[in-house]
Amino acid sequence: MKILEERILKDGKILDGNILKVDNFLNHQIDSELFMEMAKDFSNHFKDKNITKILTVEVSGIAIAFAIATYLKVPFVFAKKTLSLTLGDNVYTSKVISYTKNKEYDIRVDKNFLSKDDNVLIVDDFLATGQALNGLIDICNQAQAKVVGIAIAIEKVFQDGGNKLRKQGYDVYSQAMIEKFQGNSLVFKK
Repeated sequence: MKILEERILKDGKILDGNILKVDNFLNHQIDSELFMEMAKDFSNHFKDKNITKILTVEVSGIAIAFAIATYLKVPFVFAKKTLSLTLGDNVYTSKVISYTKNKEYDIRVDKNFLSKDDNVLIVDDFLATGQALNGLIDICNQAQAKVVGIAIAIEKVFQDGGNKLRKQGYDVYSQAMIEKFQGNSLVFKK
């Protein structure tokens, strides 16, 4: 998606360890107009998938999931990383490792919000190694829900998570695909 790639080039910052900082428009401060354009593009790509639910993991995927859910007119659910007194024990759980935080999390979704009748679009801001997505797919499998697509804002192609998921048969649609970092710049996959 050209508009997202242009924004990354304009406002993104490359940090040590192949980390792209886009917190001024994507995952800390939100550019709502950009998000609605992204949501429109995702909705067009997945419009024929009969999506009944959108699933993401807190925190950074929530805004994108909300925007897409608004376009598709379906509910979205986010997997929680933190324990809550209101969540209870009736949950699906999985473990994920955060690439940028180098930390393992237990993620949880209340069993009342995901079922075998759901066609799920999984959404996240970044795809690197695929750890978060594997956890969300695991939760869908526990619920016997069908994963009909995976929507990603930015994919780091060189870290191979997307390719592994595509080889498993998932429709992974990434709007900006980074092929490599070169010093203080990056190259998008054509």
